[in-house]
Amino acid sequence: MTGLLQGKVVVISGVGPGLGRTLAVRCAEHGADVVLAARTRERLDAVAAEVTSLGRRALAVPTDITDDDSAAYLVETAIAEFGRIDTLLNNAFSVPSMKPLAHTDFQQIRDSVELTVLGSLRLTQLCTQALAETKGSVVNVNSMVLRHSQERYGSYKLAKSALLAMSQSLATELGPQGIRVNSVAPGYIWGPILQGYFAHQAEKYGTTVEQIYQHTASSSDLERLPTVDEVADAVIYLASPMASAVTGQCLDVNCGEYHH
Repeated sequence: MTGLLQGKVVVISGVGPGLGRTLAVRCAEHGADVVLAARTRERLDAVAAEVTSLGRRALAVPTDITDDDSAAYLVETAIAEFGRIDTLLNNAFSVPSMKPLAHTDFQQIRDSVELTVLGSLRLTQLCTQALAETKGSVVNVNSMVLRHSQERYGSYKLAKSALLAMSQSLATELGPQGIRVNSVAPGYIWGPILQGYFAHQAEKYGTTVEQIYQHTASSSDLERLPTVDEVADAVIYLASPMASAVTGQCLDVNCGEYHH
């Protein structure tokens, strides 16, 4: 399956070694040119090189999406380079505090909301005019923390729940302009980052990566974890014309670990 985003221009925030990088590559494989945003220039350049090797154009723009001027420069540069924006993928996030809410530093919560929620809103506001011209789409990357209330994820769930509420409100507000706004909520994502974490845990507790994987996956219906490519494909579906009648929705990608 190729060409779902043929000729489209996709802006992606939070481009790192995990899902952000895969989103960029998969969008390019589906025919899109991409605008890559993150704080680290070296990381952006590496992903941009992958995209160009696939025959698509890539524009790397070091960006702090919590800063008005930096975010505005990203969008202005994207429009100057490509003349249009068809999709915005808000993928930036901050690492959870991993402390119960009763012991979470308030500044950590503020920083998380500033990046995850307000950063995504800032980019959406800045892209709205361009997206209205193309009848485009926004996809916000959320998390399965929406579906549980486990200890240590309280501040992360707080930010991601706000992101979901914001996405639903934006779908209502921007719908009359032809802009669709949806969310994807992945579970554990089987890719380099999780593989490294499982390897660290295996060494720490004297077990194997395979045993940790099997234990983690056993609570899902498919008894496996979604791959980074599978999560990216769900994002691309929602961004594409195949989902032209889908807005205000949250698609869970967790191999059946949680039902919603």
